[in-house]
Amino acid sequence: MILYTRRVWYNGAMNEYGVMMSEHTSMRVGGPATVFCEPADEAGLILCARAFFRAGMPYFFLGNGTNVIVRDGGYPGAVISVLAALGGAEAKPGGRLTSGAGMSLARASRVAAQAGLSGLEALSGIPGSVGGAVYMNAGAYGHNIADILVSAKAYDILDGKIIMLSNAECDFGYRTSIFKTKPLLILSAEFALSSRAPGEIERDMAGYARRRGESQPLELPSAGSFFKRPEDGYAGQLIEAAGLKGARVGGAQISEKHAGFIVNTGGATAGDVLALAADIKAKVKARFQAELEEEPVIIGI
Repeated sequence: MILYTRRVWYNGAMNEYGVMMSEHTSMRVGGPATVFCEPADEAGLILCARAFFRAGMPYFFLGNGTNVIVRDGGYPGAVISVLAALGGAEAKPGGRLTSGAGMSLARASRVAAQAGLSGLEALSGIPGSVGGAVYMNAGAYGHNIADILVSAKAYDILDGKIIMLSNAECDFGYRTSIFKTKPLLILSAEFALSSRAPGEIERDMAGYARRRGESQPLELPSAGSFFKRPEDGYAGQLIEAAGLKGARVGGAQISEKHAGFIVNTGGATAGDVLALAADIKAKVKARFQAELEEEPVIIGI
């Protein structure tokens, strides 16, 4: 395990060695990445991706780190942050909004609201980046990214080309897309929205924010809803019905506020989180014959 940090400027980006991923993920767990790379712009980001790919080094693109668990042994490769390189969102004629993949979904929603563009209200409280939302086909309150996405610009790492993918070509499914199965780096996304008074949009966004605050444990570190929705019912309902609400392993606990969340009560390790998740899955399956599947991306050793 790397126990020091060293910075070098390479391939148009600041590279750091030994950066703890607990500093860059919302769950606040995770060991060091061999390299943590922060390109300043799109060109530098592509240079980094090409360099690590050609070197045969494992790589992982990171946005806000809200739906990612890095194991305690760290990530044996390059974690490449897209936040600085792919920011910005812009309203365009025809009810379109374009956003860089590194822009937070909340900020992109705010840009849309100020321009009188409606369609992102229900998704505005999702804490991830636009790229992460497209990658996962993020959703909330019955709305999904796939419902409004027109196209995504991506860098094809194998071919070394920038390509455009239509909504259909993104192969969206429940919390999945083509970006989870193909070596493609999301650079930006375009959304089709509808016209509406900014004040009405802001009112609805505030309403969704209140609902989220009342029902979710936003005061503690988490990775959001930890399990995907099973075929029958909701993960949180099954976990609560199994009598697991409040159960804990080390510093990881099933939230008392919403059983679908695992929270870091202080000092949790990735091992604590994953051990608790495994216990939940086993007990829910034994009680209800239901298979739960983790929603966060789990990486590292």
